[in-house]
Amino acid sequence: MIRENDLEALLTGDKSTAEDLFRRAREKCLAVKGPEVLVRALVEWSNVCRNDCLYCGIRRSRNVPRYTLGEEEILDCCTRAWNDGVRTFVLQGGENPAAALRLVPTVKKMRERWPGAAITLSLGELPFTTYALLREAGANRYLLRHESANPAHYASLHPAGMRLETRLACLQELRRLGYETGMGMMVGSPGQGVGHLLEDLRLMQAFQPDMIGIGPFIPQEGTPFADRPAGSAEMTLRLIAILRLMLPEANIPATTALATLLPEGKKAGILAGANVVMNVYTPENERAKYDLYKGKVNV
Repeated sequence: MIRENDLEALLTGDKSTAEDLFRRAREKCLAVKGPEVLVRALVEWSNVCRNDCLYCGIRRSRNVPRYTLGEEEILDCCTRAWNDGVRTFVLQGGENPAAALRLVPTVKKMRERWPGAAITLSLGELPFTTYALLREAGANRYLLRHESANPAHYASLHPAGMRLETRLACLQELRRLGYETGMGMMVGSPGQGVGHLLEDLRLMQAFQPDMIGIGPFIPQEGTPFADRPAGSAEMTLRLIAILRLMLPEANIPATTALATLLPEGKKAGILAGANVVMNVYTPENERAKYDLYKGKVNV
């Protein structure tokens, strides 16, 4: 258990503080989650998005070639993953409510074909009725990163009309519908300070998410934040470790963004307390179009 007064010291302490933190997190992860590293099959379903978030490489106004996978393409990706021994599928894409609704029959076919699989969705803010239909079709997990627990900082990252209040309401509804629910944020996003990270930690401790997705901010060309510095890989690792100690039952991935910024980033994340890795199963001819940030690793 981490005391409130210790959090800032763990985030800002010296190298020995970090090393001790990582050791404690590894021990907790081993004790609670066991030695197995869980593998997820990431299928980047679509790069079409209605939003214009200032950090994102698939923001609506950025000039990139767009795609949306059809049902058979999604099922083919999942088949390859299943044959590789992967038992969790993650459909991730831009926020596109009309297209997300059309995923309902696809999710139903996935559940019928692979009744023992976990089906995770990460499709942004959708109408609550769509969340319900996808849940009824067989989806059982949903990741919706809160991005910032501070309303003003949240607003600085997103276009007018997007509000933290709406994001948190979606998270509450997902939990009410029975999804295993995940949240998280970028580390080192423009304007973020240690105080914001402490707010994020308090929010997650209060919400008790089943999954936590965090990774460093990485700038992308053609976005308003293109010239901003990338976030810190070490701070990301410290947060993974703190969250493992705060929320020992949560599934925490060593994210693609961490692997992009840091050589052997997935390994570093596991050694800091993460227990999940994401392997990309998006069709090879579409992977480069899911261009969230500069240098994105597509493996």
